[in-house]
Amino acid sequence: MCLKEIVIEVWGDFACFTMPYAKVERLTYPFPTPSAARGILSAIYSKPKEFCWQINRIEVLNPIRYISFKRNEVKCTVSTKPIFTEEERTQRQTTALQDVRYRIAASIIPRPAFAGCEKQLYAQALRRIRGGKCFFQPSLGLREFTCYFEESDGIRPPVQQSIDVGLMVYDLFTPEDIEVTKKTKIPMSLFHAVMENGVISVPPYDSPAVLKGDAAHAESTV
Repeated sequence: MCLKEIVIEVWGDFACFTMPYAKVERLTYPFPTPSAARGILSAIYSKPKEFCWQINRIEVLNPIRYISFKRNEVKCTVSTKPIFTEEERTQRQTTALQDVRYRIAASIIPRPAFAGCEKQLYAQALRRIRGGKCFFQPSLGLREFTCYFEESDGIRPPVQQSIDVGLMVYDLFTPEDIEVTKKTKIPMSLFHAVMENGVISVPPYDSPAVLKGDAAHAESTV
């Protein structure tokens, strides 16, 4: 049971929450992953050494609408050297979501070493949300898909639609004692995502419903 929650509504013109097996020709999930929802909240308020965000629920408020288009992209990664677009340019298909709005309910989970007041973390998070402040502009899956946010008033009902997505990406976490480099393999966790009448219930990370490590890798390759 969560003693307290932060509830926000986010919206935008487009969103793309890419499935991990569709990186080249991007194909979106029908709703945000917990990882994407956590990323939005972290863009607004984050103190990694003091707490982490736990997503509890994701509610779909607008009907799910898909849109497909092709984009010009470059095949190489950005570096200090100049990129010759004529040599590196390629066209890729993207299947995204259009006119999206979601309600995200999340809790603040203090780190074991945190010695402050948990209420202050909630108060500061609410001040930033109500003031429209963020460390950087949150996005809806892709950086160019701008995400707007506000504190939820809870009035708008979720869509009356149910979908069983199957296994969905839960999140990607790295142990705190590991230095992340370009060669670091970040383990992916999965969970069985089901939307019931527009509501996706997200289990805690330490729940057995979340597949981690070797179990998640085995399921993702089936």
